[in-house]
Amino acid sequence: MTVIITDEGFGPETWDAGFDGANMLDLASDTDPRTLEGKLDGIEMIRVDFPSFADGRGFTIARHLRLIGYKGRLRAKGHVISDQYAMARRTGFDEVEISDELAARQPEDQWQFRANWQSHNYQARMRATSNHA
Repeated sequence: MTVIITDEGFGPETWDAGFDGANMLDLASDTDPRTLEGKLDGIEMIRVDFPSFADGRGFTIARHLRLIGYKGRLRAKGHVISDQYAMARRTGFDEVEISDELAARQPEDQWQFRANWQSHNYQARMRATSNHA
């Protein structure tokens, strides 16, 4: 089983179209997102694999997909840890899919602590500091 994480916290799987259909893609962490340009019409969901929490290539893939105009559902899947949630959201992921085992080691409160990702980042802190100077 898996746990889906959004800004609201832990939740069940809500994708009911299946993971082997023509409207979704599973991407390996070594996928070159440039090869997908012009090929995303009709794709409603893309899952990007994170084989290790130390492998950040998925963040680059997500950012590039958003820059080339992908508007569908984008999910980080695998070994993403709660400390990486804010980065996942800032680079374009809508949600994170983790195993039940990882969810047991990193409970929901650790993820929700990072759910206010838009205001808790370096740039936001610097803007707030410069506005008060």
